[in-house]
Amino acid sequence: MKILVVNAGSSSLKYQLIDMETEKVLAKGGCERIGIPGSLLKAKGNGKEKLYEQDMPNHKVAIELVLHALHDDEIGVIKSMDEIGAVGHRMVASGEYFKKTTLVTPEVMKVLEEKTFELAPLHNPAAATGVRACMEVMPKTPMALVFDTSFHATMPEKAYLYGIDYDDYKKYGVRKYGFHGTSHKFVSSEAAKYLGKKPSELKIVTCHLGNGSSISAVDGGKCVDTSMGFTPLAGILMGTRSGDIDASAVEFLARKKGLSHADVITYLNKKCGVAGISGVSSDFRDLIAGAEKGNERCKLALDMFAYQTKKYVGSYAAAMGGLDCIVFTAGIGENTPTVRAGVCEGLEFLGVKLDKNANAGKNDGSIREISAKDSKVKVLVIPTNEELVIARETAEVL
Repeated sequence: MKILVVNAGSSSLKYQLIDMETEKVLAKGGCERIGIPGSLLKAKGNGKEKLYEQDMPNHKVAIELVLHALHDDEIGVIKSMDEIGAVGHRMVASGEYFKKTTLVTPEVMKVLEEKTFELAPLHNPAAATGVRACMEVMPKTPMALVFDTSFHATMPEKAYLYGIDYDDYKKYGVRKYGFHGTSHKFVSSEAAKYLGKKPSELKIVTCHLGNGSSISAVDGGKCVDTSMGFTPLAGILMGTRSGDIDASAVEFLARKKGLSHADVITYLNKKCGVAGISGVSSDFRDLIAGAEKGNERCKLALDMFAYQTKKYVGSYAAAMGGLDCIVFTAGIGENTPTVRAGVCEGLEFLGVKLDKNANAGKNDGSIREISAKDSKVKVLVIPTNEELVIARETAEVL
């Protein structure tokens, strides 16, 4: 079976076509500037690349162009639409309405659109637009919604509840949901395979560190806690997101800066994090370069990021009653030795010991063990593959 994985944004659409027999990516690409002048599709397939500069007024036209690229005489990888067995759609938030990957039906779309949009207003409406577009262009092809939050559905109440009135939680669904679930699921599973053990035998902390970052406690193959919360704003500070902050400080900042409720949330999402601390950039390459040149605020931003990540690792080791493995993944986790060293430094009491030479090695796209031979806790760098998880989940639900 070949599965088309779609990740739709408000003006973009990324895709991969995966052969599930081999789990090989046959084709991939992305539509940019949908609904905006100058739209284009960058597509790869059959070992070649091609640029389509074509007006895409909506997501339906974008999907039609993607299907055209998959059939293209030059870069095409399929001869018939019938070769696409299903479409898996990435969806950010499920609320408490969907605990697992769900096949698309009119009833499911109604719940999705009426109940979950306010939980992820920047992501879910755009993704749903992509689903509707695919349904219109591929009406006979089965489709599935794969939620970022599903992997975290195994958290116990004591981990996901906030200290608010319980009746308000039941009425409004205000609780921790967590995000990056497909990434945490993939790398924790890959870690178990690498270590030659069953997921049920391991206590793992997975660190998905990128422009958006989250840390998860995976005990026995199941998520028992995670750092992001009701929205992706919670947890450690990120590229431009503040991470955890006292709610009263939010009100104080809004009053002092003359910001509305919506404006202060935008401020916390777009103007804070390491970009706000450093005053330089949200790009860790810029921060490291700045720190090496003596910029103290760049160094402070890096130190805060590593320190806050380390606190989550330690707290999750305590929550699980032990720690067998730490996994680093995503853009920063896979490519920034300085951050990995900063996180692991001081965790020797847990049995963590880093191999400095292994940690300094370049990312070659494979699983790398960067802990010392005598480290009681394995430390791994594992490239994530969220698209493959979406394809696997879609195949499984079928």
